[in-house]
Amino acid sequence: MSARDRIREVNPAFYERYSKLEDTDEFWEFIVRPLRQSIRVNTLKAPLEVVVERLSEEFELEQIPWAREGFFINVDNLAKVPEHGLGLVFGQEASSMIPPVVLDPKPGELVLDMAAAPGSKTGQMAQYMENEGCIIANDPKLSRANVLIANLNRMGVLNTRVTTKDGAYFARFTNTFNRILLDAPCSSVGMIRKKWRFLEEWRLRGVIKYMNIQKRLIRAAYEALKPGGTLVYSTCTIDPLENEEVVDYLLRKTDARLERIDLPVKTSEPILEWEGRTYSEELRKALRIHPNDNDTEAFFIAKIVKPEGGA
Repeated sequence: MSARDRIREVNPAFYERYSKLEDTDEFWEFIVRPLRQSIRVNTLKAPLEVVVERLSEEFELEQIPWAREGFFINVDNLAKVPEHGLGLVFGQEASSMIPPVVLDPKPGELVLDMAAAPGSKTGQMAQYMENEGCIIANDPKLSRANVLIANLNRMGVLNTRVTTKDGAYFARFTNTFNRILLDAPCSSVGMIRKKWRFLEEWRLRGVIKYMNIQKRLIRAAYEALKPGGTLVYSTCTIDPLENEEVVDYLLRKTDARLERIDLPVKTSEPILEWEGRTYSEELRKALRIHPNDNDTEAFFIAKIVKPEGGA
């Protein structure tokens, strides 16, 4: 049975909706193909070159083009890699390394990670900040926050405070943060390659539920961002309602602007018309990544800036 037929059999509504986005055999095959294992070397604990040299003695590494510390590795279980247990490397999907690269936090800055668990991107940002400055890493669920704390401890992250607020809570800190990452809760279509249940459980009403949450969070994030600051909005899904629709909503409601992202990553065309809606041409500056573009999870990333003297 082809990948296309498997998906159509498991969830016909899913197939019908996303065949309108892309309907190549390659697209459907990569939706169900298992993910390649990838790692991020944690330079908070050891120099990049030292860890790479040691791993290369035992494993085949392939550089991830858009992340200096990222590598594909030929191991099926990271528990077999001692450096993983020691926190020298962290298992992180290749495309999920893009949002922190785009955000580009600096040592000494005040950064908000609005939906931080399980913490891979928080650790990556702390790495770029050289453990200087402060990250507020938030997740509203205590159980997820506990996983976040455990992972940050293992990575040797020292500049982070964990909170368990609804993300919208941070709107009260008007014009406060230098940079904000909103890696928003979503329908996780990009993660079907990792967990089949995301396909089995997908429903359009879930997409709409997440879209409403995402709009609330992105308004709060923009409110909390300093004028001149940078907000990165990302999801691991492909639905236009959770991606272009949410960013277009922010552009229409505020003075936000998008910046073009210059990275060596293959992308699909952003969606500017969907179900009777027309979105801003500014969305051409966002990255829409389908699973077959780079053999990774699907992702959507937008780099948003608040003008000096903005709201």
